[in-house]
Amino acid sequence: MCGITGWISYDRDLGTESAVLDAMTETMACRGPDDRGVWVQGPAALGHRRLAIIDLPGGRQPMAADTPHGSVALVYSGETYNFTELRRELGARGHRFTTDSDTEVVLHGYLEWGEQVAERLNGMYAFAVWDGREDKLVMIRDRMGIKPFYYYPTPDGVLFGSEPKAILANPLAPARVGLGGLRELFTMIKTPGHAVWEGMAEVEPGTVVTVDRSGVHHRTYWQLETRPHTDDRDTSIATVRSLLDDIVRRQLVADVPRCTLLSGGLDSSAMTALAARQLGEHGEKVRSFAVDFVGQSDNFVADELRGTPDTPFVHDVARTAGTDHQDIVLDAQALADPEVRAKVIRARDLPAGLGDMDASLYLLFRAIRDQSTVALSGESADEVFGGYLQFFDEEARRGGTFPWLVQFSRHFGEDAEVLRPGLLDSLDLQGYVADGYRTAVTGIQRLDGESDFEFRMRQMSYLHLTRFVRILLDRKDRASMAVGLEVRVPFCDHRLVEYVYNTPWALKSFDGREKSLLREATADVLPKSVYDRVKSPYPSTQDPKYAVALQDQAKDLLAQPSHPVFDLVDPDRLARVAHHDEPVSSQAQRRGLERALDLAQWMDMYRPEISVS
Repeated sequence: MCGITGWISYDRDLGTESAVLDAMTETMACRGPDDRGVWVQGPAALGHRRLAIIDLPGGRQPMAADTPHGSVALVYSGETYNFTELRRELGARGHRFTTDSDTEVVLHGYLEWGEQVAERLNGMYAFAVWDGREDKLVMIRDRMGIKPFYYYPTPDGVLFGSEPKAILANPLAPARVGLGGLRELFTMIKTPGHAVWEGMAEVEPGTVVTVDRSGVHHRTYWQLETRPHTDDRDTSIATVRSLLDDIVRRQLVADVPRCTLLSGGLDSSAMTALAARQLGEHGEKVRSFAVDFVGQSDNFVADELRGTPDTPFVHDVARTAGTDHQDIVLDAQALADPEVRAKVIRARDLPAGLGDMDASLYLLFRAIRDQSTVALSGESADEVFGGYLQFFDEEARRGGTFPWLVQFSRHFGEDAEVLRPGLLDSLDLQGYVADGYRTAVTGIQRLDGESDFEFRMRQMSYLHLTRFVRILLDRKDRASMAVGLEVRVPFCDHRLVEYVYNTPWALKSFDGREKSLLREATADVLPKSVYDRVKSPYPSTQDPKYAVALQDQAKDLLAQPSHPVFDLVDPDRLARVAHHDEPVSSQAQRRGLERALDLAQWMDMYRPEISVS
């Protein structure tokens, strides 16, 4: 796992631009604290920061191979879980390896198959290959978008990086955000390819982007496709279990300490239990970590989203699976700490406005990093198996908008509670969401004879797997890599995604509950308490001291009336919440405070040029 960056310029000598390349590379130091490297040749300059996971001494980058017709150089971020099979195949074709790293396998895979190497990889990855034989750059991103990847076309080439901050370190890429970027920022729809920053784009998941002297070219090598599902219930359950066993086995491979993220929900519990069983066969114990808040279990108040605290279920799993478990317990002061807020925004490059949920994730990962370098997560199982409340919500099922927005607005209020009314008029967020929804559902393939209800549930699954999951994957990647922790996501294995996506909803919920296939496929390793537990979202603190701290920080912000944040935030709206005599109780009010404080911190840090005309 690493951070990559680079600059292709066909009209200048990049050998004189070492200072800029170094600056771009160093922005990725958090992603790769173990090593750094740069490579410059002709019009290409590549930078790399390494987090050593496999073959600690042998996987240095950039990695290059000389051929009779020019050099081929690679910068790679991620993991290829089938690299041992590919290595054997390439060895049989005459390739010789000098390291045990998966990076060298990917490089030789490119030498053998060109950009078609993408179709052969199982893993999470974002990598760029400078092919000096044809003077072209090839950028490839994994199928589900687990690893972030951005690029910025220039008049004579391109800039690229794992994160926007690497690109913004180059003077050719000004930190500018227009109306389109703000619309993306204030809606939770994750338009494919959109990067918020003007002129910048994402390499879309499952896509190859090639840059040569003629410009930028795109090719999709993977997408969700509709296929008939002919397996019965028992076969479907058995297939899911077989896939999960193989996926977890592959993703446990590492030359550094591993652990699991355990929430006490079905997803993380199943993954943790499978990992514990596999490692137990070799006499090893799984380390597991959970996040908790001071007093949360004793003073928990159930609501429509969260009916139970996580900790009792976490401990049930830890006992049943025999993990070496640790709770990371956070208090309100740590969650509201402005320095933590700054770390989170620096990690994400954007003011996400998720407040304590982002802060707790960052603090959890920071604590884990002291003991482990690789963590397995249950992320994306809800999208794959249909676990969210909206899958069972009649209003969300009726369609017309992204399903999660129905639940989100119901429980958290509108995302723009504190924005200036005039800005809201210019943004027309409802129109933006409506346009995005129409685009998103266009082209979803329908099976012959598929009922209207089954097709609607297919649409909902598709939207979650191509939009919503990417928001959460980006969040988890940025928060973890900000502290040099690699988080792997077994439920994003494309084989599992393809299989379950095409399983009819009647099978996904055959017992009338969420994630029926996953529950039955892992029933033998789960404690009964978790088997019977209803879905509960990522935890959020209920401590009123957290909201009081937000109010105090908002008052300090209001004392700076000339702060540029008030070009976007309505000070009167913010003041009504900040100066309220009682601690804020509604999620919408708290979210408004978090949004305003995040925006202010982002503006102080990035000094973005905001254009709303």
